[in-house]
Amino acid sequence: MKQRSLGKRGPAVSPIGLGCMGMSEFYGSSDDQASVNLIRTAIDLGITFFDTADMYGVGHNEMLVGQALRGGLRDKVIVATKFANMRRIDGAFLGVSGKPEYVKSACDMSLKRLGLDHIDLYYQHRVDPDTPIEETVGAMAELVKAGKVRYLGLSEAGAATIRRAHKVHPITALQTEYSLWSRDGEGEILETCRELGIAFVAYSPLGRGFLTGTLREPEKLEARDFRRVNPRMSGANLTHNLALVEEIDKIAKKKGITTAQLALAWVLSRGADIIPIPGTRRERYLRDNIGATEVSLSPDELAALDHAISPESVHGTRYDEAGMKRLGI
Repeated sequence: MKQRSLGKRGPAVSPIGLGCMGMSEFYGSSDDQASVNLIRTAIDLGITFFDTADMYGVGHNEMLVGQALRGGLRDKVIVATKFANMRRIDGAFLGVSGKPEYVKSACDMSLKRLGLDHIDLYYQHRVDPDTPIEETVGAMAELVKAGKVRYLGLSEAGAATIRRAHKVHPITALQTEYSLWSRDGEGEILETCRELGIAFVAYSPLGRGFLTGTLREPEKLEARDFRRVNPRMSGANLTHNLALVEEIDKIAKKKGITTAQLALAWVLSRGADIIPIPGTRRERYLRDNIGATEVSLSPDELAALDHAISPESVHGTRYDEAGMKRLGI
């Protein structure tokens, strides 16, 4: 696979990464050994960028990624993890913290769980509105100086916050949800990233599976799958949004590719500085996603996609009310 640069100052990575969150939580049950095997298969297939966070499975996901990288695989990959979303051992959400002392302790715990001597890319998962970003990034910069972290990132931050953070220490990547039906990052945020040479890492580029065309009855998902209560996949919103996906599916069938490949190819087409990190627990979907890197979309096909699904045509927010308040700070 051709490589993409992780920002102006960062390393080269595969054009798509692997989001590992669903291997531990939020999308129903999973199998640890199968997940370890999948991560190793992804490396064999050319994926070099892996995404986790301390909150996924309350630390479980970091341990899983660390386990998968044993045996000489660590030097072949770029590992990204995150801090800020605090949870109790039982999973209860305790709020967001960007306090300097918390930044440092969270990093030490992540290193321990991952079994690594340094983290390649360390994100603030959500901005703490009660702690100046300068203080948070100042503490993150000290981690770089100490050799515990190589590059710094933010997630779901607003443009003004990105600029303030970048003045303290270069920000290498911004992670934000981005897909055919989630385009909040377009405009000022993406323009700011491009001006400052910051990579745009797109999480949920397949709309949490909805844009694959296979998720039609969320109520049949496991009880612990948070998509059952996602606003976009509930009630009248679900019915409306399914009709949008059917239009995308028609375009994919005409082109002879899967709907997932079409959705991923669209994200990849938005710029060489955009790196999607679709998540999966199955090898056949992993291979399907990788296939999207070979798909080219013509101007007519891009126009057809914009006509089929536009930001204003999607019904429902991407998180519940509490989750939406933590975005774009």
